[in-house]
Amino acid sequence: MPVCVAAGGLVVALATNAFTLAWTHSIEKIRWKGDYCVENGRLRLVEARIAGSGAGMEPPPGSRLQGGIWHYDPKLPPLEQLRLTHSDYTTGYELCFDARCAPLAQYAPKAASGDVIALSTCG
Repeated sequence: MPVCVAAGGLVVALATNAFTLAWTHSIEKIRWKGDYCVENGRLRLVEARIAGSGAGMEPPPGSRLQGGIWHYDPKLPPLEQLRLTHSDYTTGYELCFDARCAPLAQYAPKAASGDVIALSTCG
C-alpha cells in the first residue's frame, strides 16, 4: 500500500510501504531519524535514532548506543496519520525511501510555512 503526502490541497502518492523521516532539532541542532512501515493500513514507527542528547531529548530507557547514535524501538501504536508542521524558519524534514532522500517539502510544493504536511497510507 503506497504512502500519501498531503498538504495545501495536493496529495502525492509514493510507491513505497516503508520510509525514513529525518529532521534536525531546531534548538539543539541534533539529528533525529525514524523508520516507518505500513502495517494494516497504518504507519508504524519501527525504530528511531538520535545523534546525541540535549535538553528534553534524552534517549529513552533501553536505547543502544552504536557508533555515537542512540537507537531505540518505540513502543507506540500505529498511526492513521503523521502530521508535521512545515516551517520556513527551521531545517525541513527529509523523507527517504528506495535508497534516496529528498526534502519532504519537495512532495508538498503547495505547503506554506505553518501548514501541516500529513503522511498516511493511501486508500
